Amino acid sequence: MPFLDVLILSFIQGLTEFLPVSSSAHLIFPSKLFGMEDQGIEFDVAVHFGTLLAVVLYYMADLVKISTFTIEACVKRTMSPVAKIGFCIIIGTIPACIAGLLFEKTISTTIRDNIHVIAYATIGFGLLLGLASKLNSTQVWRNIAKNEGERADSLRHLSFVQALVIGLFQAIAIIPGTSRSGITLTAGLFLGLKREAAARFSFLLSIPIILASTLFEILKLYKAETLQFEWLSLIMGALISFIFALIVIHLFLKYISRSGMAVFVIYRVLLGAVLLYMF
Repeated sequence: MPFLDVLILSFIQGLTEFLPVSSSAHLIFPSKLFGMEDQGIEFDVAVHFGTLLAVVLYYMADLVKISTFTIEACVKRTMSPVAKIGFCIIIGTIPACIAGLLFEKTISTTIRDNIHVIAYATIGFGLLLGLASKLNSTQVWRNIAKNEGERADSLRHLSFVQALVIGLFQAIAIIPGTSRSGITLTAGLFLGLKREAAARFSFLLSIPIILASTLFEILKLYKAETLQFEWLSLIMGALISFIFALIVIHLFLKYISRSGMAVFVIYRVLLGAVLLYMF
């Protein structure tokens, strides 16, 4: 694979994996405008592995703490606030796994590359994110949260029901153009979580999903009869996506602590409109 192709595709993956803007919508442009061929399953695995490493590294301290307390809770059969976060992540992951197993083949063979589906999903779910952000900023909507005075500043106040709802929203991300991070942020904001808490849970929730999808793609590779690995391209792809994903996570969390989601909503609507106009 040419280095320019590796650079562009890895950059897009690293940039869009954790932003609420839809990676599938952006990946249309390299193939349609520049005639890039499909990068192949092995390259998908590499760049997803890069983004997985980025989010794991960024939240390493949290993950160690959550994992330790969750295992302890299972052994001692007691629940602590930190262990509760671990169980919330597990609960939130289940719907997407089920949706992936049931509908992945159907989606991949019917609407995966349907530009109109991707464009309308980009616009529609972008507007839904805008509505969630707008309602979340109102005092009335904030009071929906269980503890009004401590409105999910940390995830220790997240309930299992809220985690399940966010997980159900995440399952919708199987539709191309939805954006996994965007739809989970939307759910969190609708539930009254603060932007920072909603984003943090979205990132933590991405870890088992990206891991599961990566393992699923590796299984596809294992079943393939003939494969030719371009190790340099795979290593470069993983490294580039890792670097950009790490930067995006840090900057995105800093940005939303000061600003809302308006810029992403506007961008998604414009992006969807451009897709419909061009293709």
